[in-house]
Amino acid sequence: MIAVIRFASLTAAILLFCTLIPSLGAQTSEAPAAEPQSWTKTTESRPANLNPTRTTESHQGSSKGSVDKQSVERLGADGHYEPYYDTEKESVQVNGTTVRTIERTFARDASGQRILTQVTEEEKQTLPSGGEKLVRTTSNADLDRHLQIAQREVTNTKKISPELQEKNTTVFLSNGQGGMAASVQIQQREKRSADHTVDVQTSTLRPDGSGNWQVHERKESTIKEDGKERTTEEQVLRPDVEGKLAPVSRTVGKESETAPGEKKSTIETYSPDASGSAQDTNLHLSQRVTTVKRTGSDGKQATEKRVEQLNRVDPGAGLQVTTKARDTVQPGASGTQTTSTVEARDVGGNFTVVSFDTQKSDNIHAVDVAIAPQNPAK
Repeated sequence: MIAVIRFASLTAAILLFCTLIPSLGAQTSEAPAAEPQSWTKTTESRPANLNPTRTTESHQGSSKGSVDKQSVERLGADGHYEPYYDTEKESVQVNGTTVRTIERTFARDASGQRILTQVTEEEKQTLPSGGEKLVRTTSNADLDRHLQIAQREVTNTKKISPELQEKNTTVFLSNGQGGMAASVQIQQREKRSADHTVDVQTSTLRPDGSGNWQVHERKESTIKEDGKERTTEEQVLRPDVEGKLAPVSRTVGKESETAPGEKKSTIETYSPDASGSAQDTNLHLSQRVTTVKRTGSDGKQATEKRVEQLNRVDPGAGLQVTTKARDTVQPGASGTQTTSTVEARDVGGNFTVVSFDTQKSDNIHAVDVAIAPQNPAK
């Protein structure tokens, strides 16, 4: 797929440590989309050895749709922030079954003027049968600043029964001659059981040299909720040298309420032998991410995340803490204030601060930090 040039509020820190932390920053939840609301949010990010950035986001909602804007600035040579890039997303409720969304991305030229670089148009339609059809088209600007369609995704979701759902996505890429060619197919099957278990199987297919579709990867996931506990397990399989699907990774997650106002999440990842031994085809524990979220009686939230990984030089030594992160969300009458700190172990074994971010928002709903493993069924 074509990579979309899109950055989140903590871009610099995530670029530096995305291989270490699956979900580093705090995720904020907002009020239901049906409730009209407006808010603004400003984030300042100061990652170590990278240029500081400042991100301003705004949201305006109404009964007919919403408009979201994001403006990113970076620190200039004169010590002042200067415009870097902008995104604007507008969603409109066309009718009772259709929502149309247009997102535009703007860069800056040498004189600081905005240049349209990318447009993504999406139309989502709810079908009478309970299914859904989604068409998403991405166009990139060429050297002459003319938009050219680069990618189109078509997703059809079908309800087989109240417990069973199928979702099929085909990704088309530009062939460079004005046409589109199918490059990826994603087939997903989701089954829900009466015991609050969800089984999801997702297959990614790519065409081979003869034009036939072959399974490139398969993910098998199980999510189960039991009272205040939620467990997830996912296995990834890919073809081996003989073309047979074989496991290449396994992830086990557990989230539970360990005390009033406290939740704990643990995600363990199992990978092939780090030494690269061809004889050992088993999966071994290679990473553990532990997250603890505490909510005080005053609404203040503190989230601590710790990443443990194998030492590549000495895998036999077991897991060691490589990264620590802490997010604090302080609600107030006019909004929230968030601070985020990331520490990483250096070559000497000491922890140093590599990123410090502050965020102010007048969105009073943005106080719930999500720490649960992501539901692959969504």
